[in-house]
Amino acid sequence: MTAKESAQKILDESMIGTMATVQGGKPFSRYMTFFNDGFKLYTATSRKTDKVDELESNPHTHILIGYDGDGFGDDYLEIMGTATVTDDRGLIDKVWNDAMNGWFDGPDDPDLVILKIEPDSMRVMNKKGQPPQEVDFS
Repeated sequence: MTAKESAQKILDESMIGTMATVQGGKPFSRYMTFFNDGFKLYTATSRKTDKVDELESNPHTHILIGYDGDGFGDDYLEIMGTATVTDDRGLIDKVWNDAMNGWFDGPDDPDLVILKIEPDSMRVMNKKGQPPQEVDFS
């Protein structure tokens, strides 16, 4: 399996990952639920969160996704990306699910925004002791 195929498989099978932004000149990470369309990632959040302010100041993010926690050799992705904050109705409809009702007053909540992450680089990590594998997007 190529690095690109491995990366797509991880994205298709994993939803929870960490997302880092820069807060006060230092990295800050939090767990997020991600949805993907190919290699683009999407996650819902409130426009009132610190991460939205941080990404509007510095749109660069670092994401780890895919580690199962089963032990040594679990593969995961290390993604460097550029995030855009959007309230695009089509993306909200694409990402919305009823599990979000605990955080939002439905898909029309005015505070609901989508973070769209375009990968700048992506590496498959820790694959059965192999060195990191760069994902070629071409």
